[in-house]
Amino acid sequence: MSGERTEVLGAGEIAQGHESIARLRAEVARAVVGQQTLVDRLVVALLVRGHVLLEGVPGLAKTLVARTMARAIEASFKRVQFTPDLLPADITGTLIFDPAGGKFNARPGPVFTNFLLADEINRAPAKVQSALLEAMQERQVTIGDRSYALPDPFVVVATQNPIEHEGTYALPEAQVDRFLMKLVVGYPTKDEELKMLGIYLDPSKGEVPVSRVVPREAMQQLTSMVARVHVDERLARYIVDLVAATRKPAEHKLPHLAPLVEFGASPRATIALAHVAKGHAFLRGREYVVPEDVKEIAADVMRHRIILTYEAAAERVTPDDILRQVLASVPVP
Repeated sequence: MSGERTEVLGAGEIAQGHESIARLRAEVARAVVGQQTLVDRLVVALLVRGHVLLEGVPGLAKTLVARTMARAIEASFKRVQFTPDLLPADITGTLIFDPAGGKFNARPGPVFTNFLLADEINRAPAKVQSALLEAMQERQVTIGDRSYALPDPFVVVATQNPIEHEGTYALPEAQVDRFLMKLVVGYPTKDEELKMLGIYLDPSKGEVPVSRVVPREAMQQLTSMVARVHVDERLARYIVDLVAATRKPAEHKLPHLAPLVEFGASPRATIALAHVAKGHAFLRGREYVVPEDVKEIAADVMRHRIILTYEAAAERVTPDDILRQVLASVPVP
């Protein structure tokens, strides 16, 4: 990976980029109390053009964070509530017959946006979920016999409720693997919740207005800067070793994990780890990746890419449990 370092980021570029990201994070924080990790991960996803799956109980500001971030960069935002009666055309669009012209015209669906919030994505059947596959991977949508490019940036933020299983449909593995990260959104602290309550009880405050602080054009420049963040060859080998350890734990001094893991992380996990680590390093104001960047984001990148056995389910072992042991076992360069 050292061969990819065609142009070194300068200290001035890093400082300027870090300042822009700080303004974006500060603007989102004006409207969203807490959830700083969620905000940071969504910023990284935006910088590396990846999609995010959010898992958490209702009322944790998942929708608010995505909508606020879209406003802060003056990007378009659309929300689709996934339900069992939803059709693929309700997302991608369809052909409408024009009697005057005697031909069919394409009517784009809500997927043609910068930020698409797929709310409770597991409430729609697989045929609807799969309608997003082409959009997420190819960044285009086929309607009839023509393909249409999606706007840039295009980020899917999907949510699912972990406590309800009745009337839900598990996401296909092929779709889950296309999400750059899966974030587990937790409850706010007592102080954060008290601050939220204070805002709600003060009728004079109302909804916090969000200003554009980073133009979309500037975000594109930041994306190109993140792509130039350096990943040393030793870090690249470390990333590969981490992913390989989830597939064949016995070869990495973790034989007790072998009966618990049916399938390890895919090659997309290797690429995603490198991309997200670059974005994380950029957020920290560095032009190079360090092992701590990889370790901090490893669970978010790989927890949804590991399939466990029935034995693991019986022992109540989670992918996060597996990843903690992998991170502790694989030597750090």
